[in-house]
Amino acid sequence: MPAIYAKILYTGKPNEIMNNVYIIFEKEKIVEITSNKPDCEIIAEGVVTPAFIDAHCHIGMARSGEPSTEGETNERMDSVNTLADAINAIYFDDKAFKESVEYGVLYSCVLPGSGNIIGGKGVIIRNFADNIEEAFIKSTGFKVALGFNPRRQLEWKGVRPSTRMGVIAILKRTLIKAKKEYALVQKGKKTIEEVDPNIEQLFPVIEGKEVLRVHVHKNDDILNLLRLRREFNLKVVIDHACDVNSEKIFQRIKEEGVPIVYGPVDAFPYKTELKNESWHNIGKLVRVKPLFGLMTDHPVILQRNLFLQLRFFRRFGMSKTECISIITDANARILGIDNILGTVERGKLASLIVWNGDPFSLESYPITVIAEGKIVYKA
Repeated sequence: MPAIYAKILYTGKPNEIMNNVYIIFEKEKIVEITSNKPDCEIIAEGVVTPAFIDAHCHIGMARSGEPSTEGETNERMDSVNTLADAINAIYFDDKAFKESVEYGVLYSCVLPGSGNIIGGKGVIIRNFADNIEEAFIKSTGFKVALGFNPRRQLEWKGVRPSTRMGVIAILKRTLIKAKKEYALVQKGKKTIEEVDPNIEQLFPVIEGKEVLRVHVHKNDDILNLLRLRREFNLKVVIDHACDVNSEKIFQRIKEEGVPIVYGPVDAFPYKTELKNESWHNIGKLVRVKPLFGLMTDHPVILQRNLFLQLRFFRRFGMSKTECISIITDANARILGIDNILGTVERGKLASLIVWNGDPFSLESYPITVIAEGKIVYKA
């Protein structure tokens, strides 16, 4: 059983820090955290944090060193693609995976792009794996997009909306059809074999078991989403929300108990629906404090720079432990993997970053990265 000596341990919990402790693990899991020096090999020492989790990205789909024409983020065959799955468009020879691992970003939620109203299923993967079979952890709901992106793809195949009301109309039509078909199956008036497979995929959504990961930026589009959520009793996560410049909207989101995967923070606001985007909006998010995590939207922000975005949250008064929890514990909770990841504690996976100093200092960097009990990077 190897161990790591943590001069300082950021556990990933918002208000917890430990000093001078040993993290002991057996195989892939943490078995003990103790202040007593264990009788086993100490394989690394320094400041320790949990491995980082990117809660929204396109790594392996939009690939480093390849022309954009070979990217596979958006499928263009129709605006509703419930059978599409991000796992089938990821290549692990993407050079970005290596850099992510070197900076301690060991897990990704990879989603289809926002060009379609329903882009397909997302997936949570291990960045340090060799292939998709070894990488797969779990599916993570359907990618849905509101606002500008799905209405600007008029040259793509299938039924395409030209307005925001058209986007919602197509989404509602699809949900209504799924709800009706589900009811017929439940009443025994239709067998599952008679249901269109594209609609059948949405049955867990109608049941409230499967989450919709919704690309949405602007205040009014978010309010439209919240209304849809109530109308269809949907389980949703808001992805982005970068144009929200009103504490009132963040408060509404908090009241409805909808999580946010915020970001990307350092992206250029290249379209009208981002005209109110500003790093100052983070102050409003921090003051209201709904449940929120953080994304890179890689390659919009390179995934290796996930941690660097935390500087704005520090500026607006969040403690170091709170900041680290955004890309560990909070992201794990939003993604539904907090039973195995997100915090350093007994029974969870031994996925850890050992730093040569305070992670919030510019001269600090990971010197050892442990992924589920194995060293995957050493500086």
